[in-house]
Amino acid sequence: MRKFTSLDEIPTAEQLRCERNRLRYRKRFAATLRNTVISVMTAAAAAVLLSAVFLPAVRVTGTSMEPTLMSNQIVLCSKLKTPKRGDIIALYYNKKLLLKRVIAVAGDTVDLDESGKVTLNGQVLDEPYVQIPSSGECDIEFPYTVKENRWFVMGDNRTVSVDSRYSGFGCVPDENILGVVWLSLYPFDSMRLLENPDE
Repeated sequence: MRKFTSLDEIPTAEQLRCERNRLRYRKRFAATLRNTVISVMTAAAAAVLLSAVFLPAVRVTGTSMEPTLMSNQIVLCSKLKTPKRGDIIALYYNKKLLLKRVIAVAGDTVDLDESGKVTLNGQVLDEPYVQIPSSGECDIEFPYTVKENRWFVMGDNRTVSVDSRYSGFGCVPDENILGVVWLSLYPFDSMRLLENPDE
């Protein structure tokens, strides 16, 4: 404790009140700062966890989904949606993450003619997302019926896409699907919902 050598050194009641208020403010400021940092860190951790578990972001590589998706675009996927015909999905193939469009689901019969026209269960598909129809790299026998827990997928850029038309790629099993692509996030001028043309 500080010792005072004269009466002049003893603080006044006003000085004591100001010092007490300063110490209280300092304590409140430190507590507020600590709580803010904890809140920001918790929100950031929750956002990362939410992104990784439910809404992973994926960067588009290659040209197999042009013109719908361009290389280096960033899209968001939903792990909560079950893929349907017409959806774009993110999938694992040979330790790579690819994006393809679901053309047929389990039980569907797909046919493809030499010009690249796709028939699904006896009806010609309307595919506004395909600019140039093409049979592409195709070595499977059509008509082809999709097996249980499998997804027949094709890229929108049919001339270059390696997909379910090729036996080495085949139909995608459930466990290889990361999620359904639903939002183009980046670049920001191309931000949009990716709607299913079949819905």
